[in-house]
Amino acid sequence: MPALDVDRAQSAAPRRGRPGYDRAQVLAVAVALFNEQGYDATSVADLATRLGLTKSALYHHFDSKEQLLALALDQALSGLEGVLDEPGATVGSAAERLDAVLRGAVRVLVDRLPYVTLLLRVRGNSDVERAALERRRAFDHRVTGLVEEAQTAGLVRDDIDGPVATRLLFGMVNSLVEWYRPGGPVDSERLAHDVVAVALDGMRTR
Repeated sequence: MPALDVDRAQSAAPRRGRPGYDRAQVLAVAVALFNEQGYDATSVADLATRLGLTKSALYHHFDSKEQLLALALDQALSGLEGVLDEPGATVGSAAERLDAVLRGAVRVLVDRLPYVTLLLRVRGNSDVERAALERRRAFDHRVTGLVEEAQTAGLVRDDIDGPVATRLLFGMVNSLVEWYRPGGPVDSERLAHDVVAVALDGMRTR
């Protein structure tokens, strides 16, 4: 599902009393509201008000606020996990595969910006959040294995601890949620190029 940024998701909300929401639209508006005022601080009544629906109409689409959160976090995590299984991430040298993973992660962040933003704000306050954090740790572990494979092959510097390198690489990628806005002068392909040039090229052996 194409992601909507916070402003677009809010502006796309029909006026009060106007019918026609589907599940994807409700989810997009919910994510926008969660990012705007925080998941814990957002009530079902808040969401119903934003949508111009009654709470009973909202429950027609979703069972609970927790279900909305779980589906939203899965949008981000399934995108990131999918990057690891793309051809560029499975064929070639370890350094080439790491390059592909970083580019893919940037693409997912841009395409699903509100969902990734919500994921990065998760703190493990519920079973849904803890499950999301476990999936995120598993993703990080697989990337760390790729970094260490590239180090063993002599393709990237081995004087940097593998897990630390992964945190630094994705610290740069994740920081994009704080300032990047789709529709600006830098598209996702150029953004991915710049991230790899700054973050990964400095790790390559010469």
